[in-house]
Amino acid sequence: MSTNSSAFTIILGSSSMARRQILTEMGYEFTIMADAIVSRLKSTAQFEVEAHSTLLITADTVVVYEGIIREKPSSKEEAREFIKGYSGGQAEVVGSVLVTNLKTGKRKGGWDRAEVYFYNIPDEVIDSLINEGFTLNVAGGLMLEHPMTLPFVEAVVGTTDTVMGLPKALTEKCILEAL
Repeated sequence: MSTNSSAFTIILGSSSMARRQILTEMGYEFTIMADAIVSRLKSTAQFEVEAHSTLLITADTVVVYEGIIREKPSSKEEAREFIKGYSGGQAEVVGSVLVTNLKTGKRKGGWDRAEVYFYNIPDEVIDSLINEGFTLNVAGGLMLEHPMTLPFVEAVVGTTDTVMGLPKALTEKCILEAL
């Protein structure tokens, strides 16, 4: 962490556990505001009243597989199709970050990418991942940091924090530029 976080407040506009973990690893203290609440408050005067030296950090992630953008799977069947597709192959993860200074209105954002290469993933492992239910809550049904997924990751070209949903270097850069 290169900035003095006591000089400002951070709101993480995401309910993602991985993004919480990454921002904590970066050394920041923050409050969490779910995406739906952030969207509602952005259009009200209340957000401006509470905007004293506050940075809102939002992020989004998609997986690109064979040229097709994949967001969160809409069903267990789609999650199974996604993960089976990655088995023995690769997928690209594209993540974006937007930091908004709620006091000044200044916004800084960017994107990062990483490639993930997989060994063959057995059907039993895919079934277990899907039965846990988390695959419906993550882009492309892919949770790299899951203990059942990790043994089948051959390589990551880029950073794991990008794959997990909040690229550290990009986030830090956007924070500094938004201040």
